[in-house]
Amino acid sequence: MKFDLNKISLIIIVSILSINGLSCINPFAPRLDKENSKSSCTDFTNIENLFCAFKNAYAFKDTTLYGSLIDPNFTFSYRDYDRGVDVSWGRDEEIRSTYVLFQNVQSISVIWNTLISADTSETRRSIVRGFNLTVTFNPGDVERVDGFANLIFVRASTSDNWKLLHWRDESNF
Repeated sequence: MKFDLNKISLIIIVSILSINGLSCINPFAPRLDKENSKSSCTDFTNIENLFCAFKNAYAFKDTTLYGSLIDPNFTFSYRDYDRGVDVSWGRDEEIRSTYVLFQNVQSISVIWNTLISADTSETRRSIVRGFNLTVTFNPGDVERVDGFANLIFVRASTSDNWKLLHWRDESNF
């Protein structure tokens, strides 16, 4: 039997290149879906992307992302039913309290539900939207809150990013 050294050499080279190429594929780290990469919710001229980024900030416990969504004149408010008073605070306390929350929970997630109402203009939007918040302190201590967020978003012009100016929590927690 006669061997063709050129064919054998070619087969060996192709085999080595194929094995080398396949060795770089990790089935546990699939490639980025380029079709859906637009859903990364980074265009904050689209208000729906703020809800997406808010959800991501909670999921990844990312106060830097969360802070980028909040207007410098931000106010958070809620009704303290035990004391019968409205409570509110500004941006600095919101960022600080969110940071402490993120540091003291195992996981936290928010799901934005149906838009209840919206009053819109080009530079100011008032939106009431349902949400489900799940806070896991540890596997045996999980808190769930369902409620409504009454939100006001603002921007200086139509080419600027939206920012959250006011959030009134209307849940009964």
